[in-house]
Amino acid sequence: MKNKAEIDRINEMLAGKSAQEVIEWFLKDFEGKVAFSTSLGAEDQVITQMIAQVGVPADIFTLDTGRLFPETYNLLDLTSKKYDLNIRVMFPDASRVENMVNEKGINLFYDSIENRKLCCHIRKIEPLKRAFAGLDAWICGLRREQSVTRKDMRLVEWDENNDLIKVNPLIEWTETELWDYIKANRIPYNKLHDTGFPSIGCQPCTRAILPGEDVRAGRWWWENPETRECGLHKK
Repeated sequence: MKNKAEIDRINEMLAGKSAQEVIEWFLKDFEGKVAFSTSLGAEDQVITQMIAQVGVPADIFTLDTGRLFPETYNLLDLTSKKYDLNIRVMFPDASRVENMVNEKGINLFYDSIENRKLCCHIRKIEPLKRAFAGLDAWICGLRREQSVTRKDMRLVEWDENNDLIKVNPLIEWTETELWDYIKANRIPYNKLHDTGFPSIGCQPCTRAILPGEDVRAGRWWWENPETRECGLHKK
């Protein structure tokens, strides 16, 4: 839908704008055609707070894979109530999960990259596609500093996998800027962040990291860094 020239034009227009200004522009300019996908991570909590401050009606959804940490569910409830927001919860197709587990095992993701990607696809990608129906753009909380797989991402991109404009309002933010903002604005966050979990996904596929490790080293830690994406942000 959007060609490279259009994406370049939007990037140029929004250059130098704050994250909240970028969010506000998309919520207004793409009204009814943009959604925010939150994983309830630290970055997404910042964006949720900014959306609440903007005060423009927004479609916010999260993916419940069925394998999340209890702390994540508690944060979802707390966040919804604090900001008076209806965060839609998207679930995977129960029969697809049932068939996959019965065929390949409950913890199939440890056996091969192919199995892990299949699990991510059924539990994340398929419900994500349903959430994207009728949209022209989506907002997410990626930062370049997070991973080698994200170092070349831009503020606004064309997401070829989903045929949508993808908006990364925090793309330039550092870890220090992120946490300074969270503390200054008293934003609720997942308490696992205080125990060595900078990036939090499904419970069996996430571990605490060691001092000096990459912030996403705890995600699918048994794989090489180059493969540690679930497909939501595949280039």
